[in-house]
Amino acid sequence: MPRKKAGAAPAAKRAPPKRKLAEEFPEGEVLTDSAKKQWKLGVPIGQGGFGRLYLADQNSSKTVGPDAPYVIKVEPSDNGPLFSELKFYMRAAKPEMIQKWTSSHKLKYLGVPRYWGSGLHDKNANRYRFMVMDRFGKDLQKIFDETSKRFSHKTVLQLGLRLIDILEYIHEHEYVHGDIKASNLLLHHKHPDQVFLVDYGLAYRYCPEGVHKEYKEDPRKCHDGTIEFTSVDAHLGVSPSRRGDLEILGYCMIQWLCGKLPWEDKLTDPNYVAGSKRRYLLLSSVTTAF
Repeated sequence: MPRKKAGAAPAAKRAPPKRKLAEEFPEGEVLTDSAKKQWKLGVPIGQGGFGRLYLADQNSSKTVGPDAPYVIKVEPSDNGPLFSELKFYMRAAKPEMIQKWTSSHKLKYLGVPRYWGSGLHDKNANRYRFMVMDRFGKDLQKIFDETSKRFSHKTVLQLGLRLIDILEYIHEHEYVHGDIKASNLLLHHKHPDQVFLVDYGLAYRYCPEGVHKEYKEDPRKCHDGTIEFTSVDAHLGVSPSRRGDLEILGYCMIQWLCGKLPWEDKLTDPNYVAGSKRRYLLLSSVTTAF
């Protein structure tokens, strides 16, 4: 293989393939999952970058009403985010798995959304991937903004405890979340005192079949995640880890308690953000030692 000449220009990066936006399905459309269970769509309630979210219920003669207990996420089948998220849900979020763990740990509930089914649906010569999940209500970011960007000390500690339970569960099932933040924390639509961690599109299987992935820095992956919360490891391009999840949770709790993070003034400069985090982590370790 010929050597690359010194000073040669790097090869141009190939542009990522363009993703298609899912078309809007009519109310009452019936989707059949891989277990042959049928689900009826209600009204659309949200739209992400490439997918749509609908109220849903099991198929019957009734119209799907505003009190529907499920949502269905739909995305073109050749898009990646839902496929990645689906792998986590199928491996770690089946209702019986969550119930067993919740009971064994003597918890009232566990804030991990339950997976109810998934499949492929053909419409207008296009193929769509869909997933059925629990329905939720308001996200924590909206509540944070409505409360002058400050939570009480008690609320922050309660949120921290609930999230530690969630992280313990997903870590035991070989995954890390990698993108904990208030907008990914949703309240149950009927029990607003229950908070759930959603959006597993960046979930990473750090220990497949009990074998840990090695620590490896990769400049191509530097600063992945949400810049103000992502871990110091992620700034170096290291894959998500359990310690990274806990570090992200720590940054979230500081923001919820204090109103902002020290590096929020320059979020457009990832190197400044990374350096600030290193300095504050060093300072906190020195302070703790004394």
